Amino acid sequence: MKHHLIPRIVARLLLPFILLFGLYVQFHGDYSPGGGFQAGVIFAVAYILYAILYGLAEVKRFLGDGIVRFLAALGVLLYAGTGVASLFLGRNFLDYSALSEDAVFGQELGIWLVELGVGITVFSVMVMIFYAFAGYHGIGDIEELED
Repeated sequence: MKHHLIPRIVARLLLPFILLFGLYVQFHGDYSPGGGFQAGVIFAVAYILYAILYGLAEVKRFLGDGIVRFLAALGVLLYAGTGVASLFLGRNFLDYSALSEDAVFGQELGIWLVELGVGITVFSVMVMIFYAFAGYHGIGDIEELED
């Protein structure tokens, strides 16, 4: 197995900044361009970069298939649950002002919950797609193919 030292070192240096930028995009998305979808993609790209450099077996120990499926369902339930909570509180689906006595805070809370659900779902679905492609072609074993 060949060790690609320089890409691994560069990735270890860049990954914290990529994840920090993903957090910024996630939590600043209600005030500027960005939000859950973009943040989910950024987090998934960071995870996939790590998987490409360190192997599929390494990342699957951290985040297996079952956990990724659970996260996908959790994100969808968070999104839909926010809308259903509005219905139970006597408002329209995804009418966030019902989530709090203060309508402005309810709007902010609702947007935050929906964007979080979207981010979790996008991250997990992209990782599931990567696992599907990588699992059949052995991306974790690329070094063996090169020998």
